Amino acid sequence: MNTVELNQTVPEFSCATTSDEALTLSSLKGKNIVIYFYPKDNTPGCTQEGQDFRDTYSEFQAANTEIFGVSRDSVRVHTGFKTKHSFPFELISDPDEALCKLFDVIKLKKLYGKEHMGIERSTFLINADGVLVQQWRKVKVKEHVAEVLAAAKALNS
Repeated sequence: MNTVELNQTVPEFSCATTSDEALTLSSLKGKNIVIYFYPKDNTPGCTQEGQDFRDTYSEFQAANTEIFGVSRDSVRVHTGFKTKHSFPFELISDPDEALCKLFDVIKLKKLYGKEHMGIERSTFLINADGVLVQQWRKVKVKEHVAEVLAAAKALNS
């Protein structure tokens, strides 16, 4: 599968979520979608980002926008993370990195002087027609969700 580019229609995908149902892109037709990729559940930055999306969830819903968080963690770990922080949106488990590769978020990272391949914190906004309309890469958590919310609201104006 090729990676999706800005202003292209996102190809159909199916993935496991915390609701124990397979999520497909086609099932979300007519809604805007925020997919945010993060490195790991229960780490400070990833927790804060999830909480920021949680705290603005009703505003995203008012903008006809669904939110999905994605990491390589298992559905079991995601379920605990989601419950612990009362996330009202689904988390997607992507252990084989299919969705990560589709959005090209697996990058060489350095941690304590060691290099490894990991998820680069990134967010993507897909419009109601399934077209990737905006992307944020190398995301810094502070103020990020407010930017995404403004972009989602702008799709409906």
